[in-house]
Amino acid sequence: MTPSGSLGTGGDAVRAGESPSARSSSSLPVGELVFAVLMVGLGVFAVAGVFAIHVPLGATVGPRVFPIFVSAILLASAVAVLVGVLRGKRGAAEEGEDIDTSLPTDWLTLAKLAGLIVAHLLLIEPLGWAPAAAVLFGGVAWSLGAKKWWMAFLVGILLALVVQIVFGGLLGLSLPWGPALGWLGRMF
Repeated sequence: MTPSGSLGTGGDAVRAGESPSARSSSSLPVGELVFAVLMVGLGVFAVAGVFAIHVPLGATVGPRVFPIFVSAILLASAVAVLVGVLRGKRGAAEEGEDIDTSLPTDWLTLAKLAGLIVAHLLLIEPLGWAPAAAVLFGGVAWSLGAKKWWMAFLVGILLALVVQIVFGGLLGLSLPWGPALGWLGRMF
């Protein structure tokens, strides 16, 4: 211990009793606060949405039980994260990330991804789920740098068909088949 009451740690002077997160948080953690506030908002939205679920008369364990459980856990964890961020606890930087932080954000790729999600939403009704998902899957692979664009779309088509058949056909989920695959939907 030095006369000033701090411990010597390889050149870093840390006062006794001071947490590492307190010394590293010299500025307001805007990103972490935005995340925490958005998660609290999502938790409140989920809890409010639970009460819009119709419960059939005479149901002992209705359809609200699991959503209430999940919503409560989401809201509690979001509040815990918000309180932690406000108390100065910050997430540690990931040392194992394989990213180059000196490069700027690739806004063109982000715009492509956002456009593909919007296109997927707009194409579900006129084309059906599988063709819209094939555009989404293949387009995302292409946007993220797939070497062979045609292979990305081929894999996207195959993946979309497998998901459509398994979930829409075999499990009976409501995924619209669309005009191109309506014949396949009648087989299930």
